[in-house]
Amino acid sequence: MQTSVPKPRGRRPKVAGVLDVVTTTDERYRAPALDKGLDILELLATQPQGLTRAEIVKEMDRSANEIYRMLERLVARQYVIRNLSGDRYSLSLKLFTLAHMHPPLSRLINQALPIMDDFARKAEQSCHMGVYDRGNVLICAQINSPRGWSFSVQRGARVGLLDTASGHVLLTFCDPGSYQRMRAEHIPVNDEVPVREEGLVQILAAIRECGYLERDSAQTFGVVDVSVPILGPDNTALATLTCPYIRSITCHVGPDLAQVRALLQSAAQTLSLTHGMQR
Repeated sequence: MQTSVPKPRGRRPKVAGVLDVVTTTDERYRAPALDKGLDILELLATQPQGLTRAEIVKEMDRSANEIYRMLERLVARQYVIRNLSGDRYSLSLKLFTLAHMHPPLSRLINQALPIMDDFARKAEQSCHMGVYDRGNVLICAQINSPRGWSFSVQRGARVGLLDTASGHVLLTFCDPGSYQRMRAEHIPVNDEVPVREEGLVQILAAIRECGYLERDSAQTFGVVDVSVPILGPDNTALATLTCPYIRSITCHVGPDLAQVRALLQSAAQTLSLTHGMQR
C-alpha cells in the first residue's frame, strides 16, 4: 500500500517574480532547515528596508521560535544583519562578495594583472587592487615596481575600510544601501587610524567630485596614495586600483605624480570597460 509523503511544514515566502522550486514525488533528499534558511534569504532579498522578525514570521507562515533560531544563525554567519536599533533584519553583502569571488573576481584579476604590470613599468611604481570583503578591503592583486625599490601592499592582506585610500574609494562609489551595509559590517583592523564621521563625509565628497583620491598615506610617511575605482556597468566600484607613490631623490627622474595618476586612471578605465563588457 502506497504511503503518502508528508508535506513540508510552512510555506515559501510571498516573493513576487521568484520562481518556486518544482516539487517532485520523490522527497528523499529534502533538507527542511536548509530550505528554511534559503527562504529567508530570498525573502529579504526583495526587501531593501529589511523586515522585522514578526514580519518574517508572517510571510514565512512558520513558528516564531523556528524563525528566531534560523535568523540568529544567519546573523552569526554574516549573511543577515540587524539594523542599529536591532528590530529589523536585512541581507548583508556576504552573498554579493561570494558571487564576485569566483569566477568573476578571478576573471577580473586575470584581466587586471597585465594592465597593472604595464602601469608599473610605465609609472615605475607598484600598484595593488582591492575589493570589499566582509567589512574591510581585501588586496586581491599586486604588482611590484620594475625598479629595485618600491613600496607595496601584500596580496591577501586585509586593510581598513575607513582609513585607507582603497576603502574610501569603495565607499564613495557604491549605492546608498551598500554603503550602509558596508559600514554596519565594518570591524576595525589592527592599527586602524580612527576617522570621525564628519571627516569621512568630507573625504568621500571630495573623491566623488574629482573621481579619484590623492593624498599622503595615513599609514606610512613619505608615501602618497593615489587610488581610482574600477567601475561596473552600474557605475559602482567593483574594485580599486591604488598606487603607493614614492618620489625618487636619485639622479634618475621617473614619471611625476600627475603622470602616475593619469596612467593609473587609464588602467582603471580600461579595466572598467573590459570587465563591464564581459559581465
